[in-house]
Amino acid sequence: MFAGVYVALVTPFKNGKVDMDKYRELIEFQAESGTAGIVPCGTTGESSTLSHEEHEAVIETAVKVSAGRMKVVPGTGSNNTAEAIRLTRFARKVRADGALLVSPYYNKPTQGGLYAHFRAIAGEVDIPVMLYNIKSRTGVNIEPATTAKLAADCRNIVAVKEASGSLDQMTATKHLCPDIDMLSGDDALTLPLLSVGGCGVVSVVANIVPKDVCDMVSSYIKGDTAKAVELHYKLHPLVKAMFIETNPIPVKTAMGMLGMCSPEMRLPMSAMEKENSDKLRKALAGYGLIKK
Repeated sequence: MFAGVYVALVTPFKNGKVDMDKYRELIEFQAESGTAGIVPCGTTGESSTLSHEEHEAVIETAVKVSAGRMKVVPGTGSNNTAEAIRLTRFARKVRADGALLVSPYYNKPTQGGLYAHFRAIAGEVDIPVMLYNIKSRTGVNIEPATTAKLAADCRNIVAVKEASGSLDQMTATKHLCPDIDMLSGDDALTLPLLSVGGCGVVSVVANIVPKDVCDMVSSYIKGDTAKAVELHYKLHPLVKAMFIETNPIPVKTAMGMLGMCSPEMRLPMSAMEKENSDKLRKALAGYGLIKK
């Protein structure tokens, strides 16, 4: 159901407000680049700083502008199960193609709590669900056995965005539930994950170079491993630069340098340190995106 390149889309701001005009431009850019789908209101989209009204407006705009040209899988997760259900219901109402549900953050539930949380949402809202496992942000790992049990017990839990950073965990999860769509949540691990049965990526770097990310994934799927490896190594320095500070600080700063959108972020995200900004500019120049 979910395969290929999905972009963890940034949310552009202007003078403290969501810049909807620029947001529409970014969606058009992705549609024209052959991206399989967009993921608004995720970590990269600074969802934790959006009001509920903004969250809904961003999702609805993404669906309308995409107009069926690519899938829209918005982040609707929360550490409050009732709130996650409400947000997921809204995504279903505006005809999003799925919902990305991050594991509850701060609460640090047990595996039993994670199972009950995700099963409650999947049982309340008839929409395809992509689990989002990112312990570095949430403090809790969705263990492979938990993912497998959810996939077996909930027919609409069909995918997982794996950002654990562990290929061993990804392999174990895929072994336990081979039919689940597994997408990389780390750009640097996209190609390795494809080699063990993954089917795509929810990408940060594709905000700025979607065609190269799409070409890497499609090349591998078509059997052109050499081309995929070549693009993996081409992308790698740029990917590393996207994470020299907390995401989405580098990617938004890069998009500002490239004139794609304002680098403005909401507190507690702050402007990139100059030393890191210089490193980022060097990486963009090395990729040929700006002049040296």
